[in-house]
Amino acid sequence: MSNPFLRTALFLIAITAAGTAGAQDAGGRTRFILAASWQPAFCETNQRKPECSSQTKDRFDATNFSLHGLWPMRKDYCDVSGTLRTADKEGDWKKLPEVELSAETKVALEKAMPGTQSGLERHEWIKHGTCTKMSADDYFATSVRLIDELNASPVRDLFAANVGKSLTAEAIKAAFDKSFGPGAGDRVKMSCRRAGGGDRVINELTIGLSEDATSNDGASLRDLIQGAGRTSFGCDQGVVDAAGF
Repeated sequence: MSNPFLRTALFLIAITAAGTAGAQDAGGRTRFILAASWQPAFCETNQRKPECSSQTKDRFDATNFSLHGLWPMRKDYCDVSGTLRTADKEGDWKKLPEVELSAETKVALEKAMPGTQSGLERHEWIKHGTCTKMSADDYFATSVRLIDELNASPVRDLFAANVGKSLTAEAIKAAFDKSFGPGAGDRVKMSCRRAGGGDRVINELTIGLSEDATSNDGASLRDLIQGAGRTSFGCDQGVVDAAGF
């Protein structure tokens, strides 16, 4: 190859390609968080909430992740009045306005989010959903679809098979990698809390997602995780709590 300009051009193309590959390996940017609760652990310290006092070992949320929310990063209460924001922060969410949902979405949400019994969906819409530029129905339908994908994965199977036992960060990250591709576990953070008996139980997983989470194009949970940035895992080990106090 005698043309120096051609050699230079090819060299620059190679450098650009390498840089792009490196950026993909490092991950993108986290724009949304999918918060997935382990309801039995949540109920350990919230026993008076209706969704907790009514929980049984046979109910769906005893062995599946529950939807806490789908949160835009660093945005909340978009175009929400000060009065409504104050009412939300007071915590009596049943006093907040009802969220307009189709019958289909409402039924699916009640299964995926037990906290609807306490008005959680009203809080989630006012604080987070208003910042997504989606309708309430689309926002919650998307949230349910994503938590359903998590519950259809080996991550949920790992938790369900180890109720009452301890899981390490390494085991959970490996299940995420198996479910959603290499490096998926590096986009997840785990939080734990002390239960009544003193055990450290796994309370919630927060999963980083890319900006396409609310694009209405039906992007898979795998693709959304792969497009997010990496994070530290947080709690390194915890017990998968069983339903009941």
